Amino acid sequence: MSQTSSFPPHKIIGVAVIWNDQKQILIDRRRPQGAMGGLWEFPGGKIELGETIQECIQREIYEELGIAIEVGEHLITVDHTYTDLHVTLTVHHCRHVAGVPQPLECDEIRWVSLEELEKFSFPKANIQIIDALKVSGE
Repeated sequence: MSQTSSFPPHKIIGVAVIWNDQKQILIDRRRPQGAMGGLWEFPGGKIELGETIQECIQREIYEELGIAIEVGEHLITVDHTYTDLHVTLTVHHCRHVAGVPQPLECDEIRWVSLEELEKFSFPKANIQIIDALKVSGE
């Protein structure tokens, strides 16, 4: 088997900025073990073969949080290289449609206002998402 690999590895990730009717955003805290453990993030995950970014976001949110969302407009695409990983985050505004969010694949979840986001520690790539949210003034 031959594989083409690049270093650092590149992951394409669909990311959801999930809004509720109170204009709050759902964030989750990564489990302490693993890369960037304990940091807060906007939920999402790796795109699978044959999946659109919208399908990826809906699937990941259901798997990670147990809720249904509606994927809305594109907010920003962030390319960021960490020491051991290159990520492309494709970020969409999303609306919470059904279900009660559960921390199925994370340590904790919170609904927060746009202003409260800066009180939480996020991975570096997420800072551009927060900046884009502030500019868009959602």
